[in-house]
Amino acid sequence: MERQVATWAAQRPVVIFSNSTCGISHSITTLLTDFGVNPAVYELDQMSRGREIEQALSRLGCTSIPAVFIGGELVGGSNEIMSLHLKQSLIPMLRRARAIWV
Repeated sequence: MERQVATWAAQRPVVIFSNSTCGISHSITTLLTDFGVNPAVYELDQMSRGREIEQALSRLGCTSIPAVFIGGELVGGSNEIMSLHLKQSLIPMLRRARAIWV
């Protein structure tokens, strides 16, 4: 399953593994879309193999949902995304991944 997660993560500049009922997942998705990002969002609670995917994400090093990949690399969860944003490193990272243009 880790291979499948890596394949999905590499298909778009930003990929979010989320839960549809999670407010934090929604907030991170909203933050990124407000920057102009069009992420691929996989709602684990609505996928037949969502639990397996969540376990694969844990084995890859992300212990929380949402799990955010930028440029095919696991960045982490909401704490890591917010930390990057507060350090003003998130937008440059998104630009390098070609998730945003301006």
